[in-house]
Formats: sequence, C-alpha cells, structure tokens
Amino acid sequence: MSKQTVSGALPDPILVGANGNEHLCKTVMDQEYRQCEVEVEMGQCQFGRQNLCYWTWPFYTQHAFCQLEDHAFWAQSDMAGTTTKLAALVPCVWILAMLLDPTTQNGAVAGHREPLPDDSKDNITIFTRILDRLLDGYDNRLRPGLGESVTEVRTNIYVTSFGPVSDTDMEYTIDVFFRQSWRDERLKFDGPMQVLPLNNLLASKIWTPDTFFHNGKKSVAHNMTTPNKLLRLVDNGTLLYTMRLTIHAECPMHLEDFPMDAHACPLKFGSYAYTNNEVVYIWTADDEKSVSVAPDGSRLNQYDLLGHVIGKETIKSSTGEYVVMTTYFHLKRKIGYFVIQTYLPCIMTVILSQVSFWLNRESVPARTVFGVTTVLTMTTLSISARNSLPKVAYATAMDWFMAVCYAFVFSALIEFATVNYFTKRSWAWDGQKEAQDMRTRDSTTFSKKTNNTFNIVGTTYPMSVGKDPGLTTIAKSATTQAPALPQPVREVRLSRMDGEYIVEGAKKSYNRVSKVDKISRIIFPVLFFIFNLAYWATYVNRKPSITKSNGQK
Repeated sequence: MSKQTVSGALPDPILVGANGNEHLCKTVMDQEYRQCEVEVEMGQCQFGRQNLCYWTWPFYTQHAFCQLEDHAFWAQSDMAGTTTKLAALVPCVWILAMLLDPTTQNGAVAGHREPLPDDSKDNITIFTRILDRLLDGYDNRLRPGLGESVTEVRTNIYVTSFGPVSDTDMEYTIDVFFRQSWRDERLKFDGPMQVLPLNNLLASKIWTPDTFFHNGKKSVAHNMTTPNKLLRLVDNGTLLYTMRLTIHAECPMHLEDFPMDAHACPLKFGSYAYTNNEVVYIWTADDEKSVSVAPDGSRLNQYDLLGHVIGKETIKSSTGEYVVMTTYFHLKRKIGYFVIQTYLPCIMTVILSQVSFWLNRESVPARTVFGVTTVLTMTTLSISARNSLPKVAYATAMDWFMAVCYAFVFSALIEFATVNYFTKRSWAWDGQKEAQDMRTRDSTTFSKKTNNTFNIVGTTYPMSVGKDPGLTTIAKSATTQAPALPQPVREVRLSRMDGEYIVEGAKKSYNRVSKVDKISRIIFPVLFFIFNLAYWATYVNRKPSITKSNGQK
C-alpha cells in the first residue's frame, strides 16, 4: 500500500476492497470518520495497520492515513468448519495478489471491472458537509461582530400592491417584499458555488435582525403554500433575507382641506432591541431603487399615488437611541366622487330655493314647499357627507361649503316669510263683496226685511212694537216680502303696503311684485356665484401641508 500526501483542497477518498466488501468498508468509514479525525488531530493514529480495506484520507493540518481494522468489515458467517478456515486465509491471499498485480500501483480496485461511483463530487453532498460544519458551534443568539463592530443591515422594499386607504380608521394596507442583507463572518465558506440558495428552514438556525414596524397595526407574513421567505448565502458570509408581508399601517390625516386634501402615509421600521451602537439600518440605494412600486400595484379608488420619499430618523427613549427607517407615500385625493355626490346636489338645491323668488307672493303653498323641502334636503346631504369621515373636531372644506349653502337655503325661506307677512290677501277681492260681508257680520242672527219682519232660520216672523218702543214682539205669519230698498253704501278703504288704497266698487286687482322679491332675485344669485368663485379658487390651488409625526417607544 502506498501512502499519499495531499495538501490544499480536499481530494476524493480512496476506497480499496475485494470480493464485494466495498460497501461494508464504506459504511464503517462513515461511522468511524469522526473518531479517525480526532485520532489524527491528537496524533494518536497508528500508521501501517494492514486491513482488508484501506482508507486513505488527507487532512489540512496533518498528512496522515488512518486505516481501519479489518475485523470491522467482515460479515460474520454462520458457516462452520472449512468455511471459517478458508475465510481466515483470504486476507493473506488477497494481499499477495495485490502485491503481484501491477494495476494496484495505479489505484485500480481489485475484483471489479467498473470504477465505483464517487459521491464526494456531488454538490449536494459537498454543501451538506459545508452547512454542517458552519452550523457546528454556531450560536444564533449572538449578533455578528458582537463586541467588535456595529452590524449594518441594508434594506430595500418592493411594493406589489398599495391600498386601500381607510379615511374613517386613518390607516392603509400595503403588500411588500421586504428585503434585508447583512454580513456574518461566521458563515464564510469555500465551495464550488459562490452563492448558495437556501430555504426558510435555515433562517431559524442563524441570527436574523429583529425588525419591526413602528406604525404597523397588524402585519401578516404569508405562509401559503409554504412560508414566503428567501435566504441566500454568499461565500464571504453575506446573507440576503426576503419575506412577503401584508402590513396595515397608520396614516395620520389632516382633513382641513377635505376633499381637496393630500397626505403622506408613513412606513417606519427598525430594530426592536438593538440600539444604534449595535445595529444600524441603511438603504441599499437611492429613492427609486430602495423603494419601488409595481407599475400595476395601485389599489386606490379615491387617491392618486404621486410618489414616495425615503429617509432615516433617530428616536430617543428610556432604553437608548434607535435608528428608524422611514418611507412616506404621497397621496392626492380624487375629487370627482364628491363633486357628483355632494357639491352638485348642494348647488342645485340652492338654485331651487331661489326659484321661489319668481313665484307670486299669494302662492303660499308653492313657496312654502320650496323653502321647507330645500332646507330638509341640505340637512340630509350634510349628514350623509359626514358618514364617510372620522369624527374630527374641526370643520373641513366640505363642511364650510355645505354650511354656506344651508345659509342660502334658509335665508330664502326667511325671505318668503317676510314677504308673506306684509301681504294682504283682501287685495284680491272687490269692494262690494267686502261691504256686504261687513254688513253680514253686524247682523249675524237676525236679518231685517223691508216689511218689518225678521227671518229666523228660514221662517219669517212679523215684528210688532208695543208701548215701550224698546220692546218688540214677534208673531208667526206668512207674509210676502216687499222688494228691499237700496241701502246706502259706505266707503271701504283697504290699506296696502305701499300706502295706496282700494275704494269700494273698484275693479278686481292683485298684489304687485314685492320689492323684497325684486332685490332677492339679484342679490342671492350674485352672492352665491361670488362665494363659489372664491371657494374653488382657494382650495383647488392650495398646496396642502404635510405633517410628519415621529413615533416614540
């Protein structure tokens, strides 16, 4: 047997066997490898031990050959007698044949026509041994560079979907691929591949950053069909750790300009336990590369995603200073929905209330319906518009608009009440009828006739005067009535709002248009137009202010 001395990379093991005992030799080799390695490292390996099988294994530190004893490779036979004796002579015969056969000098295996498959050249076997060696003695409770340097964690985010945004809860939903990269010197390796792709099972065996989201209400890591995580190990010890998350995060909103408002919804994350003296976070590149949104990733119906801005903050707490990575997503609300559902109905309601100025002031039912209906309509619109907003203590831009519209509608109702108060409905009657009604009120029970008789409830009674002129008697009789003499007509003067009068017997006339209505027909539309012009010019062209709030642990 020739001893080989090899330095550098690990060569293929040489397995020599005979008569079908190679498998036994390899099995024992696998079982005794650790023990053999310990013997070599401690210098206790005995050289020159002759066996049925020869195992040659070079090491990086020492050039030695640990040869296993022959009794471990023999399968005990139940055959007695000559079989046992012949088996004892096989090693001697085989050693003699190997010394005489020149092929053994070239590394050929005696007793085999084809070479044995070499498992050491398989990448799976190589990397299995590499991972076993890396994880042997690895403590995942300790961060890389503990006590020596600060661990840098490089991060970037790929947004797959953004939205929806809830105004009532002041939160938004975002689906991201969250990527982290750091370097761990304990995981360096030397192998045929520079990058080693791994699954999520190894992530629980190594140290990973304790990243959490400061403004996250609820975060979900996807696990269907398997945990959506990616882990890659580079030969220099750099790790890439990616996971898919769905995050429900807070978005503080200032609704003074609603619905012409804009917001900056933050996404803040950092280390939970490590201060900035132990772990720091940095972005991998600029704004576009560190945080990117998929082209079809917007799930927003009421907003436009204008862009985003990344940054870094440092917050202080009782436990130390922490690095916080921030991303602000800029949103602009779409006004189309509110124009159709709120603004146009309010404008039409105000215009409808001003139509009553053109109606005759004697049309009390029509003008009352206009006034009351428009006021109730504005009340309903105001309540429905508030249902989609949080219960804030301040007035929004829509609240101001609806309040002014409500004032116009209510003023139109008050204007009608004023005009109606000074309107005399008797102006529409002629003078003779008014005089007759006044005479009828003077004699309600009795109706005097020209032949000194009175008519009581359809029956005519004569009236006789006794001694006392103040006393009268009534006798029932059926007399014919004489034609009534013409009675003197008194003048009836009916007052008017402008000081004019209508004399009895005058022609039938109506009220003329009130001066209040004439003024309202001009003042109300002009004021409402000026208000709309100022309102839309103010809020549409205003640049909304974005307030950034810093969280604290």
